[in-house]
Amino acid sequence: MSAGITGRPNIDWCEDHKPETIRVNVIGTLNVADLCMMKGIHCTIYATGCIFKYDDAHPLGSGVGFTEESFPNFAESFYSETKGYMEQMLKCYPNCLILRVRMPISDDLFHRNFVTKIAKYERVVNIPNSMTVLTEMLPASLAMAKKGLTGVYNFTNPGVISHNEVLDLYTKYIDPTYTYKNFTVEEQAKVIKAGRSNNELDTTKLMRDMPEGIVINDIKTACDLCFQRMKVNLEKQYGKLPDDLPAEFRRT
Repeated sequence: MSAGITGRPNIDWCEDHKPETIRVNVIGTLNVADLCMMKGIHCTIYATGCIFKYDDAHPLGSGVGFTEESFPNFAESFYSETKGYMEQMLKCYPNCLILRVRMPISDDLFHRNFVTKIAKYERVVNIPNSMTVLTEMLPASLAMAKKGLTGVYNFTNPGVISHNEVLDLYTKYIDPTYTYKNFTVEEQAKVIKAGRSNNELDTTKLMRDMPEGIVINDIKTACDLCFQRMKVNLEKQYGKLPDDLPAEFRRT
């Protein structure tokens, strides 16, 4: 199950809808995990890794990532706060596989795609982050469930990639006319209600326990391959890029 609610259009929604957020992210998720345990069913929960932020022990650019044993240190958004609480409770369920997904990227421009979101922003922060390329990682999750794995796993492609690097790939493969600007975290804070998590997750455990036959590329390779597939998919669906892209995929 994909456990949780992020709000529309983004996690700022959760700041003004706390009961609804608790109902899904805490009560609803616990109900599913509990019922599955009572019925003897293995339960895979696509959770989040947005419960951490770079700190003195895990500095930006150090390559030192948060492990599965790390305790959440980010609660600057209500969404992340509920997710941090939830993970601690889910660990009590021996039937649960808890996957920490981050900034999911798909081969299309679906509105929940991380690329679709940031491509519509005038300005972005340029911070390296762990991210999840779904074409590679979703089959991995099925293989992990079939293997009967349980517990917490950092569910991202190895390594980090920045917002700029992602948008540069968007410019390269999808829209050569696209431009963007950067701003600082401090400047970003002035236009959002909730803080945003930036971190690197350690994928040592994930790669060690990954079933045979599953290929997971480092995040930069995975993103490049993803954009190559995205280009093919969009051209088949809409026609010439970027001219024939629907208005819904363009910055307003």
